Amino acid sequence: MASTNSPALILPAPAQGTNATPAFEDIHGIRPPVYIPAGYLWLLWVAAVLAVAFAIWAIWKKWRKQNLHPKPAIVIPPHQKAKDRLRTAHELFSEPYRFCSLVSDVVRIYLEERFNLRAPERTTEEFLEEMRDSAALTAGQKILLGQFLGECDMVKFARFEPTIEELKTLLESALRLIEETAPVTGAEQEPRAA
Repeated sequence: MASTNSPALILPAPAQGTNATPAFEDIHGIRPPVYIPAGYLWLLWVAAVLAVAFAIWAIWKKWRKQNLHPKPAIVIPPHQKAKDRLRTAHELFSEPYRFCSLVSDVVRIYLEERFNLRAPERTTEEFLEEMRDSAALTAGQKILLGQFLGECDMVKFARFEPTIEELKTLLESALRLIEETAPVTGAEQEPRAA
């Protein structure tokens, strides 16, 4: 037998009243085996997890597509906007100044949007002068526009007091001017009176 020259490790005995435990007491026993189900049950669990993941991905993709491509804004054509604004004009028959201001503004804004004219910023004379050289309106429409704006100016600036029949005639003139100058679409391509 071979002898070693290394001294042995001698540990002192634990003192009385200490909670020191020997090293062998903190070792636990072997746990029982974990049950792993046999067959293809695990495959069903994997398929369920993949299906849920796919559903989440599809919902996210649809949401992202909707947010990246917002719905286009609905564009209302100028003639339709003008007619909509004129529907309430008859309520102002008792207030000729407000009535004429509304109807003339609607017609001027309509002509600006429809033909790219600077109607609202100009006086009636300046606007009619520009219209004289424009091919946007026919000669009859230019005459109707001049009469219409002149009568509105009489009420707005000269404090002329028209009758309700005269106000109805102004409203009809505004609607006629809008209808005659509205763009013709596929379903409306019938001859118009000028």
